Amino acid sequence: MGRWPATSLIPSGRSIVLVGLMGAGKTTIGRRLATRLGLPFVDADVEIERAAGCSIADVFRLYGEAAFRDGERRVIRRLLEGPPMVLATGGGAFMNASTRALVRARAMSVWLRCPLPVLLRRVQGRTHRPLLNEASPRDVLARLMTVRHPIYAEADVIVDCGDHNVDHSTTRVIESLALSRRPVRLPVTLEHAAYDVVIGTNLISRAGALLAPVLPQKKAIIITDENVAALYLPALQESLRETGIESRALTVAPGEQSKCLSTYETLTDAILKEGVERRTTIIALGGGVVGDLAGFVAATTLRGLPFVQIPTTLLSQVDSSVGGKTGINTRWGKNLLGAFHQPLCVLADVSALSTLPHRELVAGYAEIVKSGLIGDAALFGWCEKNGDSVLSADPDTLTEAVRQACAFKARVVAADERESQASNGRALLNLGHTFGHALEAELGYDGRLLHGEGVSIGLRLAFALSVRLGLCPPEDLARVEAHLRAMKMPASITDLPYSFRVADLIAHMQRDKKMQDGRLSFILVNGIGRAFTSRDVPAETVHDLLVEDGCKA
Repeated sequence: MGRWPATSLIPSGRSIVLVGLMGAGKTTIGRRLATRLGLPFVDADVEIERAAGCSIADVFRLYGEAAFRDGERRVIRRLLEGPPMVLATGGGAFMNASTRALVRARAMSVWLRCPLPVLLRRVQGRTHRPLLNEASPRDVLARLMTVRHPIYAEADVIVDCGDHNVDHSTTRVIESLALSRRPVRLPVTLEHAAYDVVIGTNLISRAGALLAPVLPQKKAIIITDENVAALYLPALQESLRETGIESRALTVAPGEQSKCLSTYETLTDAILKEGVERRTTIIALGGGVVGDLAGFVAATTLRGLPFVQIPTTLLSQVDSSVGGKTGINTRWGKNLLGAFHQPLCVLADVSALSTLPHRELVAGYAEIVKSGLIGDAALFGWCEKNGDSVLSADPDTLTEAVRQACAFKARVVAADERESQASNGRALLNLGHTFGHALEAELGYDGRLLHGEGVSIGLRLAFALSVRLGLCPPEDLARVEAHLRAMKMPASITDLPYSFRVADLIAHMQRDKKMQDGRLSFILVNGIGRAFTSRDVPAETVHDLLVEDGCKA
C-alpha cells in the first residue's frame, strides 16, 4: 500500500490520537497507520515510562494511579503541542476531561472499538497491565467497557476493528478519516454567555459526542415534531445513548399552530410531571417553530433549564437558532410571548437539509440574503454567485452559507443581545419582517405562506419603500429584485395567490411588538449592506406602496 498524503486526512496539520481499551490494537494499528500516512508514531505509555524512569506497573505500585494519570496528562499535552503525529494513548487517558479537551482542540481522535471476546483473547497473559491484576480479565474489561465506552464515543471517528488483521483495520481507519469532515465551529460570545454554533454534515448522528462536553448532566428532554421525529429522532437518541446521555422525547404536531399556549402548557406539564432537575437539558430538534417553542419552555420551566438547538431547516439554522430569542404566538400576533434564553450549543446539520422540500430551502435562503442586505454587501455578492448551489443543497456550499449568515448574526447579537439599541443594533435583523409578519398574520399562520417567503417579499418592499423615500438608489432595488426573481423567490404581494387589504396589513403592523410610542418601526436601507431603523415613515407612503404592490385600497 502506498502512503496517503497526511494533509488530506488531518485538518490544519492535526495529530491523530488513537483511543480504546487495552487490546484494541492502538500500538500495532498506530505504527502501520503512521507509516502509511508518512507521520511519526508515538506510544504515550513508552513516553510516560521514559519520563518516569520506570515501568508503568512500577509507577502504579510506587506512586498510585492518581500520580500516573497526572503524569499521563502532562506527557500527552507535551506531545500534542508538537508537530503532527499518530499517538497511541493508554486506555484511561481519554477519560480525563482536560485531556479530551486538549485532544479535541489539537487532534483528530479515533476510537478503536473491539468486542469483549477479541479483547480477552488479545490481553491473555499480559501481566504488565496493573488493572488486569485486580480481578479476572473478563470482569475487568466488562467493567471498563461500561465505564469507558460512553466517553470513548466522544471521539471524532469510531472504527469497529473486531477480528480483522492489522492492514484491514488500518485501511478502515484511513477510510474513516478520509470520509470524516470536522465540523466548523463558530463561537458566539455575549456578555453573560458563550456557546458554539457547530456546522457540518451528519451532526445528528454524532450529537452525543458533540454535546457530552457541554451538558451539565447526562439527562435531556427532546422536543420535536411528528415529521422530524420520523426522520431524525432515532438517530439522535442512539447518538445520545452511545455517550451515556439519557433522553426522553416529547412530540408536537408540525406547523405554526403548535407555537401556542395550549401546546406550551402540555409540554411543561409533561416535563414537570417527570420531576425534571434544573441541570436537565431541553433539546430542540426541528425547525423554527420547535426551536422557539422548546426554547420558551426551557426559559420558563424552573426559571430556566439548559437548552440546545438542533435546527433541521435552513431557515432555523441561519436565523432562529442563533441569538437566544424564544417565544410563542397569540391571537394578537407572532412571538408576542417570549424570552431571551441563550443555548448551550447549536448543532446545524446541513445533511438534514437534504430532506427539505425545495420551497423550504428557498424560504430559508431568504434569511441568508437578508443578512447580506442588512450589513454585509460581500455576503449578498456571494449569494448572487452561489445561490443556485445553495438551493441545489450542495453540502459544502450550504455549510459556507450557514457559516456566513450565522457569523453575521453572531456579530449583531454580540453587540446588542436584547435588541436594546434604538437604531443600528439587533433590530436591524428585522429587515423585511414588518411587511412579512403582517402577511403571515393576515393568513393566520396556517402554512399557506412560509415565514421566509414573507421575508422575501418584505425585503423587496423595504427596498422599494426606501427608494420611494429617496433613501436608496433605484439600481440597488433592481439588483435585489433581480436576484429574488432569479432564485424563483416571491418578491411581490402579487406573487401570492391571495388578496390582501391595505387596512388589514397596516392593522397587523400596528400590533407588532416593535411598535414604540404608537409609531411603526421600519428597517430601511441606504443601499445594499446599509440598513438602519426609522420611526419617521409617513403612513400614507406605506399605504401607497402596498396599493402599488397589489393590495386593495
